[in-house]
Amino acid sequence: MKNITSSILTMLLPFVIFGNAYASAIKQTKGDFEDKFRQLEEVLPTPNVYRNAAGEPGERYWQQKVDYKIKVSLDEVKRRLTGNEKITYHNNSPYQLKYLWVQLDQNIFKDDSIANQANNFGGIGRRGPLTKAGDKDKRAKLSLEELRRQQFMSDNGLGYEISAVNDKRGNSLNHTVVGTQMRIDLPKPLPSGEKVEFSIAFAFNIVEEDALSARSGYEHFPDDAREGGNDIFLLAQWFPRLHAYTDYEAWTNKEFLGRGEFTLEFGDYEVEIDVPADHIVSATGVLINAKKVLTRTQRNRLKAAKTAKHPVFIVTEEEALENEKAATNKRKTWKFKAENVRDFAWASSRKFMWDAKGYEQKGETMPHVMAMSFYPKEGGELWKKYSTESVIHTMDVYSRFSFDYPYPTAQSVNGPVGGMEYPMITFNGPRTELQKDGTRTYSQAEKRFLIGVVIHEIGHIYFPMVVNSDERQWTWMDEGLNSFLDGVAGREWDPTIPWGVEPRDIVGYMKSEHQVPIMTQSDSVLRLGPNAYTKPAAALNILREVILGRELFDFAFKEYSQRWKFKRPTPSDFFRTMEEASGVDLDWFWRGWFYSTDHVDISIDRIYKMRLDTHNPDIDYKRLRESEQNKPSSLFVERNKAQGKTLWLDRNPSIRDFYDEHDRFTVTNEERNKYHEFLSELKPWERQTLDRAVAEDKNYYVLEFSNIGGLVMPILLELNYTDGSSENHYIPAEIWRRTPANVRKLIVTDKDKELLNVAVDPGWETADVDVENNYYPRRIIPSRVEAYKAKKSKQKVRRDIMQDIKTPLKSIDEFKQENSKVDKK
Repeated sequence: MKNITSSILTMLLPFVIFGNAYASAIKQTKGDFEDKFRQLEEVLPTPNVYRNAAGEPGERYWQQKVDYKIKVSLDEVKRRLTGNEKITYHNNSPYQLKYLWVQLDQNIFKDDSIANQANNFGGIGRRGPLTKAGDKDKRAKLSLEELRRQQFMSDNGLGYEISAVNDKRGNSLNHTVVGTQMRIDLPKPLPSGEKVEFSIAFAFNIVEEDALSARSGYEHFPDDAREGGNDIFLLAQWFPRLHAYTDYEAWTNKEFLGRGEFTLEFGDYEVEIDVPADHIVSATGVLINAKKVLTRTQRNRLKAAKTAKHPVFIVTEEEALENEKAATNKRKTWKFKAENVRDFAWASSRKFMWDAKGYEQKGETMPHVMAMSFYPKEGGELWKKYSTESVIHTMDVYSRFSFDYPYPTAQSVNGPVGGMEYPMITFNGPRTELQKDGTRTYSQAEKRFLIGVVIHEIGHIYFPMVVNSDERQWTWMDEGLNSFLDGVAGREWDPTIPWGVEPRDIVGYMKSEHQVPIMTQSDSVLRLGPNAYTKPAAALNILREVILGRELFDFAFKEYSQRWKFKRPTPSDFFRTMEEASGVDLDWFWRGWFYSTDHVDISIDRIYKMRLDTHNPDIDYKRLRESEQNKPSSLFVERNKAQGKTLWLDRNPSIRDFYDEHDRFTVTNEERNKYHEFLSELKPWERQTLDRAVAEDKNYYVLEFSNIGGLVMPILLELNYTDGSSENHYIPAEIWRRTPANVRKLIVTDKDKELLNVAVDPGWETADVDVENNYYPRRIIPSRVEAYKAKKSKQKVRRDIMQDIKTPLKSIDEFKQENSKVDKK
């Protein structure tokens, strides 16, 4: 019975793991108290044999494996891909499977896809060209890019053409296409521990990336010397791929809508890529037939690059320019092999120059990595100087925080995609600008963009290509963690570049109305950039620099990375690991930053300076008298004095009595006796404590704070004193535990150490959205005023048609000639 019960429990766990995720075991029904430190255990999935309470893989952790053997051919003229894949699916789960689910990402470009049909015109969070809604008084806006997109989709048949789905004997398998997915029905259930082999024949027309704002596609260069121009092909999400089957969700078969990317199974790949003979191909994995596709010179250069101090050109700029001019009907097949990867992508063009440099790392598993870059002449000196070096710098930094780079190659490819990542290969967009004199230049922004995007995309090979988080469900788990680390790497490259991971970079978003919690499913996020990239990156930056400190954070983060290398973590695994490895309860932090839309706005409202009462009436009453005398005098009384008026008492001294000589602060023996009686009742240690406190006569300051934003955080204080000195105080977030709206803090200083002013978070380290209420006393707020000239009305009735109608008509060519003359000047 024990074994049967255990088996039933094991089978049920993955499907009930999130069942009580948002159940509330405790309810506040009296008062308005909100527990900002309420434990997350009632929100997080229950630990089980697959994922334990420490945030590490459980004793029965499993994941599927999928191997691919693919042969694909690129038709450059038709811009079409045709392929056949043989797939081996390993069922490592404890369940039998009756069917398999396959991703058909190219189907997102079909006109009837959910992504297109559910497109909200002018809606927030849309990926792609700009559209803006209007009304009866305001024109809607439809960008030329959007019109181009619509026209391209109308003119081209897009999406997969699945010509066959067969078992290993060639028999047809029943399959059903559901949007961007396909269900393959197995002839008989696939038992646990068994594998199944089948094949899919497919084809599709490659999209023009610039037209559709896709994650891959082609880019056309009509002005190249070759007749008809040239193209760069970036091929990703190009073959039917198995959906992930997990312990926490079973099949992760969510429709591909464009925002949420994907999660996939690890496997081994053998891929043969048939392309025009003058193309250079970059791909996931290792080239295994270099002798067939590279010249002897190129192979020698590649060998020399392994130990070179600077990048070595495998294909030089001169050779690439010659390739651009030529044309050939010959073909070459490039063969690549990749082990233990979760995806495969490639790039192909005759425009590519290719440089490489070896990177040595200390690890035994992969001691040598080839860092490589592929780019056309348009990349220019920008790519020659920075791409491959940025690849190596990324591996150097990320390996310190996680694990040694686990693959033999790391590649950066220039094409139409601004930035996208796949195992061992990344697509990166920045380029140089061709000038009239034939030179190529680049702006500071393009330089920063290239370095930053290469670091970010190569970083993605660690997260999520190795630490295999579910991007379709939680974008922040790869983008946020990676943005945090690319900020570390970036600031180690050049701290003057704005890397976008500082707390100050997120304050505008955190006080905005257009936001959702970080834990929101990827396709429902309103503003993806700040939600999935900047906010979690800034949060982790704060966690490292302010809350845990570098030693604890770095240890815990590395533990998470190594626990989940080549495995599939969920948010609870990250949260639990960071707490378990650091030894710090961080539930309040995850709850505030990841599960809410609260923001940080801590105000210092007032400060009280207090002096300890001595109980000695001769001392305390004297202080009270001095305090009264220091109050401003009545304006009425002061003006009477100025006019020389005398008091009635001064003119009639006979009416004076005892109380004209003694005020309410006069000390009597009655008070002195009470004081002596008080002293007589004190224990020796109490008398000693009081005497010392009276003698030291310290300053007691009570600082009052209010939490306007709702997000509890440590209070970072800068205390400035009248003697010119200053001190920093760290008040842990736990001060808000019982009174999350308002707290008070007592600060005691020596008698001669008087506070001059106080600042909260003076270094902008906590993402406080209003720094002006962080000062006490309040400071004058610096701002600006602009003098401007009113613009002429653009109303059509305001046009001087009588004059404008006399204007001679010019042709488009005349305007082009005039603009050309201006450019030359």
